[in-house]
Amino acid sequence: MKHALATLSVLLALSATPAHAAGVEHRQAPGAMIASAAIVPPGSTFYYLSGATASPVSPADTESPDAYGDTETQTFSILTKMKAQLAEMGLGMGDVIKLTVFLVGDPKNGGKMDRDGLTRAYKKFFGTADQPNLPTRSAFQIAALARPQQLVEIEAIAAKAP
Repeated sequence: MKHALATLSVLLALSATPAHAAGVEHRQAPGAMIASAAIVPPGSTFYYLSGATASPVSPADTESPDAYGDTETQTFSILTKMKAQLAEMGLGMGDVIKLTVFLVGDPKNGGKMDRDGLTRAYKKFFGTADQPNLPTRSAFQIAALARPQQLVEIEAIAAKAP
């Protein structure tokens, strides 16, 4: 009986102690480029980043056909700005759980979206040795963005477990 009461006391003490919250889980298959799922534990904080477009390659030129660069250049610009925005909130690229990517067909690519250019820049931020987490991601080809030279817009959702 004493043993049962002692065990019960320990179990009650453990149940009264707040459990250490698990972090956000990124489920990804080996060799995958994007996560198949992100599982966010209760009590986590979500951060929604508005769609962002690239900065011009040269601040003095916002009107020429190549003012913002190709898809890879624009994606790199956007993700660099996103990384800085997340850092201001105490987050990193590993906290991103969802990206939505809007791609305009590149006239230099026969009007087709440049998925390979997107991927080359994306791989510099996600799935690296320094930052192995991959977000879930959707990518769409759309007709146009605000400026005719812009080929990419990316919005993100990040999450931080307590």
